Amino acid sequence: MSKPVETLADIAALAGVTPATVSRALADSPRISEQTRARIRGLAEKHGFHINQTARNLRMGRTRSIACVIPLGHESAQRVSDPFYTALIGNLMDGLAQREHNMLLSAVTPTDENWLTSLSRGGSVDGVIVLCQSNQEPVLEGIGKHYQPLVVWGEAGPDSSYCCVGTDNVLGGRLATDHLLAQGRRRIAFAGMHDIPELSARYAGYLEAHREHGVDAGPTIAVPLALDHNSPMLRETLKSLEPVDGIVAASDMIAMGILRAMQELGRRVPDDVAVVGYDDVSLAAYSFPPLTTIRQDLKVAAETLLDRLFARMEGRDAGSVKIPLRLIRRTSA
Repeated sequence: MSKPVETLADIAALAGVTPATVSRALADSPRISEQTRARIRGLAEKHGFHINQTARNLRMGRTRSIACVIPLGHESAQRVSDPFYTALIGNLMDGLAQREHNMLLSAVTPTDENWLTSLSRGGSVDGVIVLCQSNQEPVLEGIGKHYQPLVVWGEAGPDSSYCCVGTDNVLGGRLATDHLLAQGRRRIAFAGMHDIPELSARYAGYLEAHREHGVDAGPTIAVPLALDHNSPMLRETLKSLEPVDGIVAASDMIAMGILRAMQELGRRVPDDVAVVGYDDVSLAAYSFPPLTTIRQDLKVAAETLLDRLFARMEGRDAGSVKIPLRLIRRTSA
């Protein structure tokens, strides 16, 4: 009776190579010729041999898992079910699957810095992606000084200690506002809050465009990102607002809530009020009317986040970067 094939050494003996060569071949390493890889894979399949991936990862000091965490410490926090998050997370999962890594997804309401310290120091993941700066800038700065494989989606500061990926939110806010000003709109409101760096930067771009055109900025409509479209709050707020002829919304979900509220108030979009959103989520093209918005390409965003993270996991220098954005013109403005 032949000896059972249970170890790398057993396969190596059959193939006439070293166990290290078998390990590399089964990991599809380009260091091993395709002919040798095919021969070793054939032997492994014939004898029903599979590498113990958990043990292999432990030997390599890798978990092949990436933490993806959404901090919800700010007042305007988006729901995790927001189409922006679902699209970005979906693209990240696709990218991680191609890299043969798992995603550990969580949303947290931070009470202290331990929400990130435990992830970065616990050894349960190879790297961490944070999908919103929230109100956690001090925590991100502190962890970023000593934990290399950390990448954050948001608005990069000039002296950030961590790697940040995002769009130029000041430019996005300016483009949205410029578009309305170019149409002759002169009473333009900003709908959103300023409690995270991305939103603050979009509002700064809104103000910048007004200054450049010599026009006074309009009112601010303080609505959260997690806007409940069924709540009468937004409708009542817009009803009591001094008449405006344009609105720059901090997100598409806010913009689409405004479209619905305007319809309920009997105000025509874009004839009475033109509306511009931010993100270009999948629903934006199907709103009524279809939403003019600032597109953040979330496929490019996910690819960039992962490229930066895996470079940092390998010890390479990968700094903050801004991905392109552009105005998508539809019929709401």
